[in-house]
Amino acid sequence: MYAFWALFNEASPYSGKCDGCGASGVSIMKLSLGRDFFGRVYDRLSPNADLSPKWYCDACSVEKNLQRDFRDIQQEFDKLHKGGPSALNQNEQLQRATLRVREIAALISGATVKQQLLKPDEVSALRHSLETRPTASS
Repeated sequence: MYAFWALFNEASPYSGKCDGCGASGVSIMKLSLGRDFFGRVYDRLSPNADLSPKWYCDACSVEKNLQRDFRDIQQEFDKLHKGGPSALNQNEQLQRATLRVREIAALISGATVKQQLLKPDEVSALRHSLETRPTASS
């Protein structure tokens, strides 16, 4: 987490147009390597896969990370809902995911985040689904 905030707080050497909000002449960045919400490694800048890279201003980068967590949790919840193997089958992961979706909902409802990339109604629906889901097996 420290590495993210250190990178986030450093001035970006790149200036250009944000692919999230469309602002021009702003510092832009792209975080490429890391771990998803469930600790799995990902690389969004794989040269063979990323033919059209997106760059984001500071505010949109924060929202992009929230969007990534939301998407990861949504995908695992869909697997769980269909009865398949899911990271959310573990009680601890289900609790973490529920808390994270609550945090995301609070950030977008409190106007802390611009809401260019996240849809409040989708976040609310997932939050409700997670909160009303029976406890997972440990």
